[in-house]
Amino acid sequence: MIYQDTFGFAQQQDEQDELKSFRDEFLFPQHNGHKVIYLCGNSLGLQPKSAGQYIKIQLDNWENFAVEGWFMGDDPWLSYHKALLPTLSGLLGANDREITVMNSLTVNLHLLMVSFYKPTNKRFKILMEAGAFPSDQYAVESQVRFHGFNPKEAIIEVTPRAGEVTLRTADIIAQIEDNADEIALVLFSGINYYTGQLFDMESIVKAGHKAGAMVGLDLAHAAGNVPLQLHNWGADFASWCSYKYMNSGPGGISGAFVHERHFANDKLNRFAGWWGYRRDKQFLMQPGFDPELGAQGWNVSTSPVVLMAMHKASLDIFEKAGGIVPLRKKGDLLTGYLEYLINNINQKQGEEVYRIITPKDQKDRGSQLSVVCKRDARAIFDYLAQNGIIGDWREPDVIRLSPVPLYNSFTDIYHAAEGLFKALGATNA
Repeated sequence: MIYQDTFGFAQQQDEQDELKSFRDEFLFPQHNGHKVIYLCGNSLGLQPKSAGQYIKIQLDNWENFAVEGWFMGDDPWLSYHKALLPTLSGLLGANDREITVMNSLTVNLHLLMVSFYKPTNKRFKILMEAGAFPSDQYAVESQVRFHGFNPKEAIIEVTPRAGEVTLRTADIIAQIEDNADEIALVLFSGINYYTGQLFDMESIVKAGHKAGAMVGLDLAHAAGNVPLQLHNWGADFASWCSYKYMNSGPGGISGAFVHERHFANDKLNRFAGWWGYRRDKQFLMQPGFDPELGAQGWNVSTSPVVLMAMHKASLDIFEKAGGIVPLRKKGDLLTGYLEYLINNINQKQGEEVYRIITPKDQKDRGSQLSVVCKRDARAIFDYLAQNGIIGDWREPDVIRLSPVPLYNSFTDIYHAAEGLFKALGATNA
C-alpha cells in the first residue's frame, strides 16, 4: 500500500476495510463525548459489547440450576471449556487436545516448568531473552532457586549487540549452541513486550531441541496478535494471557499448550489437582492421580466459568472475523501506516524526535510500535492522554502504541500521529 499523510486517505481506507464492522462490537472509553483513540490493546484489550450478555447467561444458569449448572443447561459448566478450543486451536496452531484453558499466565508457566524444567548437575541452565517481562524473570529465578541453583549461574540471558536494541536470531541460536551441554530449558517470549520484536519461534524451538533442551514459549503479546503454529513448530509447551489482544477482561483466564508427544510420558512431573483427572472416572473420587489424556491433564483447579464466558465473548468475534489471517493483514497495514506517519513527523522536524525501536520488517513484529521520545517523553505521553489518545508508558522514555485490527481504524492512526505532532509544540511552549 502507498500511504498518504491526509485525513481523506485514512477515511478512504476505513471505507474499504472489510473488517470495519467489528469496531462496533467493542465499548470505548469516552473523552469529551467522543471515543478515545485506544492504542493500548497490547496491555488490555477493549471490552466486547457481548461480554455482559455472555456473563449474564452464566449468572442466569447459576440462578436457575445452582449446582446442577455443571450438568444442565445449553452449556453445562463441566464441559464449557470445550466451546473455546476450536477457535483457540486456530489462533495457536495446535490441535484441541493440546490446549487447556486455566489459571493466569505466570501460574501456568510455573506449573509447566514443574514438568519441563528437569535440571541435573550438568544440564541445569535456562536460556531466555534479556529484558523479558519481569514476571517471567521472577518465575525463572524462583524455579532455579527451588531446585537449589544460583540464578546468576543457571540463567543465560541473550542480549542485543552493542548499539542495538533488538535481538538477532543468529545470536540466539549461537547462544543455545554455545551452551548446548548445560541448557535444560529454553524459555522465550513470542514477542518482547518492550520492543515489540516478534521472535523466530520456529528456529528457536529447532535450535533448543538440537541442543537437547526443552523449549517453552510465553505468548502474552503474541496470542491473538500474530499467526502461530505451535504444533508444527514442535514447542514442548506454551502459555499466554487472554486480556491483551484477545480482549477477555482484566486478569482474564490464561491457557496452556502441551505438545501431544508428551501426553503419554509418565516420567514428567506435574502438580496435580482433581480438575486434571481423567474425565471418565473423575467422579469415582479414587486415590492416585490418573491424568486426563492431553493438555487438560495439567489442569489443577475448577474452571472459573464467568472468566471463560468473557473469553468466549471475544473468541466468538475472532471466529466471525475469519481468524488470525485477515486480522494480521489489517494489523500490518495499520502498524505500517503509523510508522509512515511517525517518520513524516521526523522529516517535518528535521530530526528524529521519535525513534521507533520495533523492527521495521513486518515479519519481525505484530501490532505494536515502541517509540522512544527523545525529548519531553513523559510530557508527550501525558499530552496524548489528556487529548484522548491512550497508549502505554514504559520507563524511561518509551510510548508503546498498538493498532489492534479488530477495533482500530486508519482514522485512529491518523489522529494519533496528529497528536504526536501537536504534542511537540505543546510541550515546547
